[in-house]
Amino acid sequence: MECDTVSTLIERDEVFRLKTERQPGTLARVLAAIAEHGAHIGDIETIAIQPDFNIRDVTVIAPSEESVAGIYAAISNVSGVEIVARRDKVFHKHEGGKIATVSTVDIRTLQDVREIYTPGVARVCIAISEDQSLADQYTWRKRTVAVVSNGSRVLGLGNIGPAAALPVMEGKALFYPVLVGLNAVPIMLDTQDPDEIIETVIRIAPGFGAIHLEDIASPDVYRIESELDQRLPIPVMHDDQHGTATVVLGAVLGAARKLDRPLEDLVFGQVGLGAAGSAIAALASRFNFSRIEAYDPGEQAVAHLTDRVEPDRRFAVQAGTSDADFEKVIAESDILVMATGRPGLIIPEQVRPGSVVFALSNPEPEISIVDAEAGGAVIAADGAIVNNVLAYPGLFLGAIDAGVSSITPEMRRAAAEALAELAPEDGLLPDPLDKRVHAAVAAAVQEAGASA
Repeated sequence: MECDTVSTLIERDEVFRLKTERQPGTLARVLAAIAEHGAHIGDIETIAIQPDFNIRDVTVIAPSEESVAGIYAAISNVSGVEIVARRDKVFHKHEGGKIATVSTVDIRTLQDVREIYTPGVARVCIAISEDQSLADQYTWRKRTVAVVSNGSRVLGLGNIGPAAALPVMEGKALFYPVLVGLNAVPIMLDTQDPDEIIETVIRIAPGFGAIHLEDIASPDVYRIESELDQRLPIPVMHDDQHGTATVVLGAVLGAARKLDRPLEDLVFGQVGLGAAGSAIAALASRFNFSRIEAYDPGEQAVAHLTDRVEPDRRFAVQAGTSDADFEKVIAESDILVMATGRPGLIIPEQVRPGSVVFALSNPEPEISIVDAEAGGAVIAADGAIVNNVLAYPGLFLGAIDAGVSSITPEMRRAAAEALAELAPEDGLLPDPLDKRVHAAVAAAVQEAGASA
């Protein structure tokens, strides 16, 4: 299976509880032994300090699952050190799931029961039956997002199915209440049929204020998103496309600012026109680049991009499928974005000197940051910059607060511009855990939605 191969490449966070003699240099020898296996050190937490020994939890970020056994043996061989316990930190964090529903009201008396449930609730039900819009005021609907997936295209893992994808959806969902105060519920669909997905989402939609599509394979997801967007009166967005594109364009704008060059002087290049790549190129067409060059070996992918770019903007987008088109994008782009899933796609000699290179494929990029800079890139980044949590909470909150039924390209453009404005001087994007960032993104989206 595809995920078996990828899993060997995933870093593993392992916590070792160590009892070390209180002799100078003991912990340093432990850390040196860990480093010999290519691992990084995460948190170090002191659990106990005794006259003769210390107990600490040391988090080791191992390069792969296979390396953990070697690290264990290396620590065990350090004199004066005993491994008391160990645990997989990631699995520990996921134990029992990561989200839960909680009450927003107190229930202390029988009177509370009468008001919240029967018989009082009947009055609210009758009011909503007479005016459906009241559900937004008297239920959680307006403030709740459905995170919908069938697990058919989980980033880096492929088609692993709905149950295996649930931890990802829980992770997506938990950032809504933490960052923007919305509720979110994972909805896992056990079907690969796009028509079944569309009809199922339409039937559950009355209970939600927005639909967040996640990890659904293309090209089916294009039709799924389009039909749901047309048929539902609430915002629908495929995050793998538009959340990614919003964050990438925010980083691109930040890079252009660091270059101190106007967009009108820059050629934007996109290599790879899958779900994320085509969305990136389409959103880039909303900005005033001198032109946009795009490449994908598949004719269907190129056709999908040209279909989603507005006719009056199409003059700026040149997309092709040939080797010559690929070489042209690489050679002429001032800002080159790659989302191909092909590690080592280009070599340093192909990098245009003075350019910006974003090699976004995970777990291995099209070119490493070191190699891109060696080839003359003035700014280089990999997939680590693309944290969709920077975009989707504010996009949905802004759209819900604006009362719109769609998240438009102009709203995504406003979000990207807000991210670029909030980036620190030494970085391309702001801190994804800064709630002020999400408030600013939501406000920009709401303003763009209200003026549409």
